[in-house]
Amino acid sequence: MARVNLLLMLAVIATALFLVHTQYQSRQLYTELDRAQQDARRLELDRDRLQVEKRAQATPLRVEKLAKEQLQMRTTSPAITQYVRPDGSVIPAVAPVAPAVPATTGATGAKPAAKPVTAARAPR
Repeated sequence: MARVNLLLMLAVIATALFLVHTQYQSRQLYTELDRAQQDARRLELDRDRLQVEKRAQATPLRVEKLAKEQLQMRTTSPAITQYVRPDGSVIPAVAPVAPAVPATTGATGAKPAAKPVTAARAPR
């Protein structure tokens, strides 16, 4: 009987130690989970803040201002625009204006001068 009691006492002590160890691990895992959730919340807030900053930095007015000031860019106009064809030839966006030639309709029967032909824009 004494052996059985001793064996049961050892089993109870082993079970109690295992229970204490399991509770300790559970608490450690819970604190680690809580820290991970706090980090996730912090990262989510940082992401939201950075998205707001990104939208503020990419406003069209700010981009245009930086392009003009820092990159010395200017707005486009047909006078400075050129189109490049697939074969490599370049055509201006606006055809150069030919000097006006006075029309003569005298005895020679010459026809009036033709209008200058404007260059077609290259397909996009």
